[in-house]
Amino acid sequence: MAGAVTDRSGLNGRPWAAWTTRQWLGASVLAALAVLVVLGALGGWALNRASDATDRLTRRSSPALITSVRLDGALVGQETGIRGYGITGRPDFLQPYTQGRADAAADVEKLRTLLAGDGAALADLDALLARVSTWQRDVAEPVAASPAGAPVPLATVNAEVGKAEFDAIRDAGTTLRDRLEDSRNRAAAELTDAETFSHWVFGTIGVTLLLLSGAVFVGLRGITLPLDALSRDVRRVAAGEFDHPVDTRSGPADLAQLAADVEGMRRRLAEQLALADLTREQLDEQAADLRRSNTELEQFAYVASHDLQEPLRKVASFCQLLQRRYAAQLDDRANQYIGFAVDGANRMQTLINDLLAFSRVGRLHRQYVPVDLEKVFAATRDALAIAIEETGAEITADPLPTLPGDATQLGMLLQNLVSNALKFRAPDRPPRIALTARRTGEHWELAVTDNGIGINPEFAERIFVIFQRLHTREEYPGNGIGLAMCKKITEFHGGTIRVDTAHTGGTRVVLTLAAEEAEAGPVPPAEAVPSAQPAQPAQPAPGPAAPAEAAVPAGTAGTAG
Repeated sequence: MAGAVTDRSGLNGRPWAAWTTRQWLGASVLAALAVLVVLGALGGWALNRASDATDRLTRRSSPALITSVRLDGALVGQETGIRGYGITGRPDFLQPYTQGRADAAADVEKLRTLLAGDGAALADLDALLARVSTWQRDVAEPVAASPAGAPVPLATVNAEVGKAEFDAIRDAGTTLRDRLEDSRNRAAAELTDAETFSHWVFGTIGVTLLLLSGAVFVGLRGITLPLDALSRDVRRVAAGEFDHPVDTRSGPADLAQLAADVEGMRRRLAEQLALADLTREQLDEQAADLRRSNTELEQFAYVASHDLQEPLRKVASFCQLLQRRYAAQLDDRANQYIGFAVDGANRMQTLINDLLAFSRVGRLHRQYVPVDLEKVFAATRDALAIAIEETGAEITADPLPTLPGDATQLGMLLQNLVSNALKFRAPDRPPRIALTARRTGEHWELAVTDNGIGINPEFAERIFVIFQRLHTREEYPGNGIGLAMCKKITEFHGGTIRVDTAHTGGTRVVLTLAAEEAEAGPVPPAEAVPSAQPAQPAQPAPGPAAPAEAAVPAGTAGTAG
């Protein structure tokens, strides 16, 4: 680097071209520091002078004047107390006199401290105290010593004397206050002069700094001009002109090196962007293939659901027709077999519809809108009104928020959770279901709590897996898809769902949903695919129940159907 600086020193007869930015800044800083030291000393002297004037005003003159005013008030309080006691003879009138003497003593002590070194003011204070002592001796103390309970005759006798002596006290107090006020005014004038001088000093400092800034600006032109040129080149590259070269021949040595580094980076970026363009084209092709594949899968699911359900409907219908037409010729075992066939067909239809609904979560409903959970929960209660009435369930809910999401899917989420709580109720008590909501940072935490049979903690994660059942169909009906769908809906909305394993006396399912819609890229619109209408299952013929399916060994746990 030093060699590069030496090589550049003779270019065009400009020795400063060999200076690095650090050298330019170092010379400027040294010059600025020398000026600032002088200015700082001058400013410190001005501030010290203003500080001394402020100290005299705030710590001596003003407090002394304020204390003298308080002393006058204490003396007036003494006179008022004595006069009231003399007129009424009531002991409580002596309280202002007693308090006034204590306050006056404290004020005098403070004044002597504040006026130390001011002989004239101390002399005025002594004159005032002498007047006070005379009034107390001739008037106040004799009246205060008189028996209480009746007006004091001595107060009337000494009224004129007391008035004259207290007028003398007032005059002495006025003399003291006038002197202290003059002293304060002088201190204030000195402070004003000091502030004026400080303003001039700091004005001079400001002008000097402006001149210094101008000199530094002129001196740094050798840095700023090449830096501006480099910035222009970089902006053109940043704007997309990746084939525009960066000038690496002007400016201080270190800026020239920086320009060379930027130029190298530009070349690497140009190569990477060319590769990225190629990769993006490939990704666009793959995304188009994926969208086409999703559309075909949705159409296949729709067609498959109808094509699979049609034979099932025929099996169930003809089995029931066979049972009705040949009822007299069929024994109990034949009726049982027909019941098994019809029940299997119905369950297969339900399973196909549930799988179709599960596959559509997050694909057909992808537009977030504000969803009022109060209305969604009210619709859930209406949909489950018969089950709620039959079980005698009591359902309560906190005030629910409005969240961004898909109203249909959030309705399915709440309905699955509440219907689960109704289904897996305890046999010895009516269901009690509570929906709670609380804000936790950027999320809302919702919880559905019941007093049902509960879930064994070892199955707390397993129940959210599709087709996982913890009971036989004879105990609790269902396909084991409900909680898996709840998990898929919650995760589609950027949330989580879990079982509170610490809760006892029932089940508590906790889910979190985002309070605000997360920023995301535009979502491609879903392909228009006709919805598969769930076929109405054929009614099973009366007869014995179908044989129990193999179930996961379970304790007391329940899962959604």
